[in-house]
Amino acid sequence: MNRRFPVLAFMAALGPVVLHAQAQPQGQAPRPNADPYFSNQDAGKTQFPLAAPAGKDSGAITKAPAGAVNQGMLDLAKWKYGPDFDAPPNSKIWNPVMIKMMKGEKVTGGTVFSTDSPETYCAMANAGYDFIWTEMQHDSRDWGAVAKMWRACPHAKAVPGVRVAYTDEREIQHAMDNGALVIVVPTVRSVEEGKAARDWTMFPPLGKRSQGVEMIETLDGARDAREIAAIKGVTGVFAASGDLGNFSGYKQGTPDYERLINIVHDAAIGAGKRLCGPFAWRDRPDFTCFQAGSETAAIARGVATELGPLKDTQGKPEVGPYAPKK
Repeated sequence: MNRRFPVLAFMAALGPVVLHAQAQPQGQAPRPNADPYFSNQDAGKTQFPLAAPAGKDSGAITKAPAGAVNQGMLDLAKWKYGPDFDAPPNSKIWNPVMIKMMKGEKVTGGTVFSTDSPETYCAMANAGYDFIWTEMQHDSRDWGAVAKMWRACPHAKAVPGVRVAYTDEREIQHAMDNGALVIVVPTVRSVEEGKAARDWTMFPPLGKRSQGVEMIETLDGARDAREIAAIKGVTGVFAASGDLGNFSGYKQGTPDYERLINIVHDAAIGAGKRLCGPFAWRDRPDFTCFQAGSETAAIARGVATELGPLKDTQGKPEVGPYAPKK
């Protein structure tokens, strides 16, 4: 099946990847497909005219068959990719977050931090955010639990997103295979790590995914922020408010801290990428995508708004398990 869809990568690498599924009309020859078994309806009778001779070295590493686009020695740097997995002409993006990003509009992400409950996830996903930031860096849940939550409400208002544990092919592939449309990659310390995150998020020729936002959280990440932001395929750069303070030793509001945030700011706008941060910075100049609070904080705020002066006015029995502790 040939599909494509756009996914957000934060660093973040937002990759337009559309896997385009299309049935073949009856009686017509099957379209080319990278899957060798896609149209092999009569196993045992298929012919392979370009196959290497049995028991012999074909020399294919240095010589291509007649008619091949790529001739001569196999050279990855010069490889010309074929069109079989190109998005159809005039394809439209259906990732709502990508659409807002491309327009320069502000994007919000609600955080699902500690729950494995599909019901709680779906309540967050329909609460009004653009995407849900499912936390996989600082939580011990497994990908099976994440998949169950995301599949419980596949057409929720907020699309599924995730902060993976680190720049890792396995983590990012799990996220993508389970349907993530926003990928947040933490602690990007170098251009090499940034490119690796992009590679596991995007399909070739741009990446190596068999698509994201990248987070600048460290001093070495800030040092290389311009190069990281310039990586092709990265949609946005996240100025990590907490960890930039953690790794620098300075609090928000101090000159050294603010300098680091401004370095990330300059890198993002210089590369024409979206600048992301905590929701508290929604009015900070040039910041257009934000991470909001966790599900527990959202529930507490909602209850406080609903109950008003009746919040925390429980009765106070003198005995029993609900009596004040002595």
